[in-house]
Amino acid sequence: MSDRPERKLEWGFLGRISYPASERLQVSIRDAVRAGRKSDVLLFLEHPHVYTLGRNASNADVLADPEWLETRGVEVAECNRGGQVTYHGPGQLVGYPIIDLNPDRRDIRRYVHDLQTVLVATLAELGVDSQPRRSSEELGVWVENRKVASIGVHISRWVTSHGFALNVDTDLEYFAAIVPCGLSDVKMTSIAEITGNHHSLSEVATICCHHFVDVFDRVPVLVPREHLSMNWPIAS
Repeated sequence: MSDRPERKLEWGFLGRISYPASERLQVSIRDAVRAGRKSDVLLFLEHPHVYTLGRNASNADVLADPEWLETRGVEVAECNRGGQVTYHGPGQLVGYPIIDLNPDRRDIRRYVHDLQTVLVATLAELGVDSQPRRSSEELGVWVENRKVASIGVHISRWVTSHGFALNVDTDLEYFAAIVPCGLSDVKMTSIAEITGNHHSLSEVATICCHHFVDVFDRVPVLVPREHLSMNWPIAS
């Protein structure tokens, strides 16, 4: 039996919130975690339609013209996560772990590998056999030659933000208007496309959290949406 003190993980499903609101929320929680005022947090949510450009992204990877974006209500947002361009939208479960990797998990490769392990286990419980790919070009989780989950993280003084996106029941057509993760020939997929089953995002979030606390050795604490939001405006 370990004599280390238990490390709590506050978690919950926030529903649909805007990408800018989620960034403000992550910064606020990250600062509190870093200062020791708050335990680790795992935010689950979904976004309205948005293409996000990571630190290595090029605007040329957004293939759609401004009129197409405006007609469909798709935002384009730059961010400080790793990786290139990806899509977030309804039917996709986004996970933002804001956890302190100090003192024993200060290893970026291990952190990304652990996120992949969580996603593979979550998918297995939902009847999907998937595999991680660890090269920088193909980072994420794949089902044969199709990508079902993407990972893009930011780590500052060993406190994490951003995270992963799992296609649960996502409209995959939106990926056609970008070069996802810089891979021109990538095929995206979803749990619904693979299995024919339609799961709620809150259901998948609960399964994912179970595997997350197992991999990261945390004690889960389910908290209300309004507590997780720390009074930030949650915009649709």
